[in-house]
Amino acid sequence: MTRKSWELPFLAEPAEVAGLRRVMRLHLRLWGLSDVAEAAELCVSELVANVIRHVGEGTPSTLEVGMNGTHLRVALRDPDTRALPTLVHAGSDDESGRGMALLDAVSDRWGVILGASSKLVWCDLATSLVTPGGHIDGPRIAKGEACLTLYAGAGGEPAGVAVLEEAAIDLITDLLHWLSVHGRDMDEALDRAQVRFEAAADGAR
Repeated sequence: MTRKSWELPFLAEPAEVAGLRRVMRLHLRLWGLSDVAEAAELCVSELVANVIRHVGEGTPSTLEVGMNGTHLRVALRDPDTRALPTLVHAGSDDESGRGMALLDAVSDRWGVILGASSKLVWCDLATSLVTPGGHIDGPRIAKGEACLTLYAGAGGEPAGVAVLEEAAIDLITDLLHWLSVHGRDMDEALDRAQVRFEAAADGAR
């Protein structure tokens, strides 16, 4: 799977945070990385809050997301090269230090890259990936892939994602025919499968 880096310009305002978190969550679902979505959304919230607090509300900023090896890199660029984030041991009422402490707690590492006219504050989140272009493993994934490999007629040989996708569509089609001839409600079955999938995905987060 190719996970192409992406950027999203925005104005650093509290009202923008929910939309940024939603975009992040959708992208990570497409990348098969829903298990780190909660941590990534938290990083987005804290990075934006840091810009609002120390640079100013309405600051033109850019959310930059991509892979750094098997880590997910979440970064925020803003035009102020002077206001650098610092990790401090903040008290329970000290909001200025709590944001970076949260960032430090959920990420494997974080840092700042200074440019001539901007700075990039980044954090790397650990994923379950073994290779940058691979996918997260698990019992359900392994069982599904083994089933699709047989269904695709690959004879146990590794098959490409496109081939397995077609096999998945064929399998779903055949299962719908099976449900139909046995008088079962296909839409209800699909809805139940979707609910179980979403529940399992939420449980993995």
